[in-house]
Amino acid sequence: MNIDFSPELEAFRAEVATFFATAPTPAIREAGRKTTSVFAPFQECMEWHKTLFEKGWAAPHWPKEYGGTGWSVEQRFIFAEEYRKADLPPLLPQSLGMVGPLLIDLGTEEQKQRYLPTILNGDDFWAQGYSEPGSGSDLASLSCRAEPDGDDYIINGSKIWTTYAHHANRMFMLVRTSTEGKKQQGITFLLLDRVDYPGMEIRPIVGLDGFPEQCEVFFDNVRVPQSGRVGEENDGWSVAKHLLKHERGGGSAASPTLVRYLERAREAAAIIASPFGGVLADDPVFQRDIGELEADVASLAHFEKLAISGHSIARDPSFPSMNKTINSELVQRASVIMNQVSGVGGLARQLEALRVGSNVEPLGSEFDLISMPLYLNSRATTIYAGSNEVQRDLIARTMAGA
Repeated sequence: MNIDFSPELEAFRAEVATFFATAPTPAIREAGRKTTSVFAPFQECMEWHKTLFEKGWAAPHWPKEYGGTGWSVEQRFIFAEEYRKADLPPLLPQSLGMVGPLLIDLGTEEQKQRYLPTILNGDDFWAQGYSEPGSGSDLASLSCRAEPDGDDYIINGSKIWTTYAHHANRMFMLVRTSTEGKKQQGITFLLLDRVDYPGMEIRPIVGLDGFPEQCEVFFDNVRVPQSGRVGEENDGWSVAKHLLKHERGGGSAASPTLVRYLERAREAAAIIASPFGGVLADDPVFQRDIGELEADVASLAHFEKLAISGHSIARDPSFPSMNKTINSELVQRASVIMNQVSGVGGLARQLEALRVGSNVEPLGSEFDLISMPLYLNSRATTIYAGSNEVQRDLIARTMAGA
């Protein structure tokens, strides 16, 4: 099949590039340049979300009847390429990329009408309540309990690594509603339409990069309505697996972000002196390492173009696991080469300089400023959304028909 872009798409690319050159505020641009994980600085990211919504571009991957753009595969990929070229903050995935598509696929009409408009316009931000202190990669072992009581559930237990829960006003979560049968059979998927229920407490966790991105969430006899259930009681594992195909990259392209990381590495290497003479960009070892990585990223881009075009590869049951594994390992490799370029210039811990709007000048370049935090954050990519060891097991089982 032909996946090359036709000349007719150049006008669309120019429109996107012009909008990205003029619409973002300086703070939004700064947030994009200083993003060092999957999750951009919250305030500026949500401001940008609303700007894109007003333009009609907040959710290119959503069906048009729910507020999507109706763009072709080529247009969506061009949008992603220009987005990263402009160093703009990625929109937070929990709402637009996870619970929104899930509700489009599996939600009731009432749930769609209630939640989708405010997910799309950015009025609501949803946290994801999955992992627990003793249940991470083995998510089916979760123990946070929900007991039916009339029209409500009463929740007791805790969640951890709940990204930006301290900024959220809503949450989707997995709870245990039965201990009978296999552990996967007693799980229910719930929507919480607020995160300030009596008995609910959120505690931020400061990460290796010095920022409180993750949180612990505690539930002490928290009463929530059963109307927030998606799917049937005790069938939440099926719902969660459906959501994971979105979390693991089922509808978006990650390769443009990786391309931009490597572009920034090349830009920095072009002005850094090599101990062997000339600049680092001319060093044959550097050229070999970054060239190999660029070839692997190009392969991922081809893979993604096929997948988002509706090619049969995206319908393979192992596709989400393959996509997640490849992308997460390439992110880690990209962060390593960025740190190799930065060298000792990237070792200083500069939290104030990383904060958007701080006006603190970094020691060294902005590339040096972000290289180490990006490296530290990327250590988690092969763990979250299901560890890569688990993903390889799923791929093997699928290929073997087990």
